[in-house]
Amino acid sequence: MHLAALGEALRARDTAGVEAHARELQRSLASAVERFARAARSGTVPASLRVRLAQATGHVAAQREALARATAALDLAIDVLLPREGSPLYSTQGGAARAARTGTLQA
Repeated sequence: MHLAALGEALRARDTAGVEAHARELQRSLASAVERFARAARSGTVPASLRVRLAQATGHVAAQREALARATAALDLAIDVLLPREGSPLYSTQGGAARAARTGTLQA
């Protein structure tokens, strides 16, 4: 439930919701790990608990991947819009200065 709510908050770009749901998810996962450890110590882990943990792991991995892709896309957009000092992308001299440094470009 918390994992789905976190995913929805991420899609909605609701930063307050993301933080709240992430905290709740972390608490839920800690509780689940504790229950899983207790079950493992008693000798048997119910199949339903294994399945739920595997599903949650898959969902967390998918959300982590989606977040990493979004972060990479944001970093790329920032680099394009705000190039670092000394970057050959933009300069006050324009394309001529860039072509002089890198060779002539033809479109």
